[in-house]
Amino acid sequence: MATILDASPRPTAFPTGGYDESLSLVDLFLQDQQRLTVVEEFSRWHDAEPLPQAPRNYSSLIPLTTPGPGEQYAFDVQLDLCSGCKACVTACHSMNGLDEEETWRDVGLLHGGPPEEPWLQHVTSACHHCIDPACLNVCPAQAYEKDPVTGIVAHLDDQCIGCQYCMLACPYDVPKYNAHRGIVRKCDMCRQRLAVDEPPACVQACPQAAIRVTVVNRLEVATEKRAGRFLPGAPDPALTLPTTVYRSQQPLPADLQSANRHAVEPEHAHGSLIAMLVLSQLATGLLWLDFLAGWTIDDLESSPLRRWVVALAAVFGTAAAATSTGHLGRPLYGFRALLGWRTSWLSREVLAFGLMVPASLACALLPGMSDVFPVAPGIINGLYFAALAGGALVLYCSANVYQCTRRPFWETPATLLKFVLTAAVLGSATILVLQILQPGGLAEKYNPFVDLLSVRLWANLLMVTTLCKLISEAVVFRHIRNDDPQGQGGSARLLAGVLAPWLGARIACALIGGLLLPAVLVRLSAGMSVGAISPEMQIGFIPVAVTLWGLCLVGELLERTLFFKAALRFRMPGGLPF
Repeated sequence: MATILDASPRPTAFPTGGYDESLSLVDLFLQDQQRLTVVEEFSRWHDAEPLPQAPRNYSSLIPLTTPGPGEQYAFDVQLDLCSGCKACVTACHSMNGLDEEETWRDVGLLHGGPPEEPWLQHVTSACHHCIDPACLNVCPAQAYEKDPVTGIVAHLDDQCIGCQYCMLACPYDVPKYNAHRGIVRKCDMCRQRLAVDEPPACVQACPQAAIRVTVVNRLEVATEKRAGRFLPGAPDPALTLPTTVYRSQQPLPADLQSANRHAVEPEHAHGSLIAMLVLSQLATGLLWLDFLAGWTIDDLESSPLRRWVVALAAVFGTAAAATSTGHLGRPLYGFRALLGWRTSWLSREVLAFGLMVPASLACALLPGMSDVFPVAPGIINGLYFAALAGGALVLYCSANVYQCTRRPFWETPATLLKFVLTAAVLGSATILVLQILQPGGLAEKYNPFVDLLSVRLWANLLMVTTLCKLISEAVVFRHIRNDDPQGQGGSARLLAGVLAPWLGARIACALIGGLLLPAVLVRLSAGMSVGAISPEMQIGFIPVAVTLWGLCLVGELLERTLFFKAALRFRMPGGLPF
């Protein structure tokens, strides 16, 4: 065997090196261990043999110097060279130790052109390390940082609380939630490799050298992106000013579209956020309707019914705040949500809860404890107005939390109107029930919470607000013929298609609970003299009122579910399974 091996020809690694034919197999292996590295071999070969000086053979995949003032690193993608092999995806997954279904780089597909000359173009994309990153701006825990020298937008895993707000805000679907770890993670351009002059994993793995890292001027990028020049089929670059540069030596057809453009599916419902929004708006509605109906807080201490209203507002507000922690991947670190109050509406929403809930609790408890803890009326008045202000701020901040994502279905005027009407519907329904269950109130003077006139008043208010709420929700269907799948048209078609059963249940709850049953109460009270409700009348009213309240609550929960499911997110060009 040894003789045969010794006599057989052995291949050489490079023209200037090779194996000694006289060595035995063992010596051959020993010599192989002492050979030069591939880089050193190539260096010797380069010195000994003249090689073509084509840029393709010697171009650098990373900058040789760090960015200067007003500059930063950016990905540079040669579309003509991308074959869609996904070697970049695999390398990124392996180098960063990602979990099985976790990806930080994706490969999509664009198609278009005339039928006689169809066009297919693969697109590789990761984090664009934007000049104005939405993920960094909205993060309540300050778990993002943008390096002032390199411009790389990095995620700080240890700081993250797993609220996933950055996922809602990023137009390019870059941050990915890791349920196992309870945090969000994303591409950081392999900055630990760039620090030692090594290219990112995706850059090094691409067999066509379609990806590289370059240095760009931020001002030039901002000007270009505000003009809308980025990539066909991608979200509007003016939203965050992405720095990734996509190049092609061939003019791309103007009608290029993402291969998954019409693959519209319902979004995640976020159950804890649904409960938090509905309960907080119920609490706000109770506080403000109580204030608008009473016009004075002088009788708060002597009115059991008004204390019930404020107490329920405190209970529902507390439940909303507690429920919101269910959305966090790391709820024990939820206190960090206050850190981003300068830029994040989510942090401001948390602060507003911190004002509304304690103030309403104190306002509900202190008047009944005047014998034990005497409190000046001015303090109770101040707490009452603090609770009102906190409720209004919660509602306003909640609307802006979703407006900041810039999703068309969550436009601020429409979203704010929906939230206000939810507060009015649930607030009036709850006070109507309390009026029927607690008819005592103030016996000496008129109060809207005491008599049959009050029942008719709140029942009519509930019908009006329910009708307005249904109209505000139906407005989206005027866009149903719009062709943009990620806009209001896509949301309208989703509501009329896959989400139609949910929509039907929501409308049924509103019609029965918000229109039919209040009309029944108005009819039952018609012809009766205005005065306190008798026990017999109360027994007939209670089942109707309780059913009414339950249907209104379920209807608003269904509406808020559709609010999340129909809010289609922006995304980079994707591809159909293949």
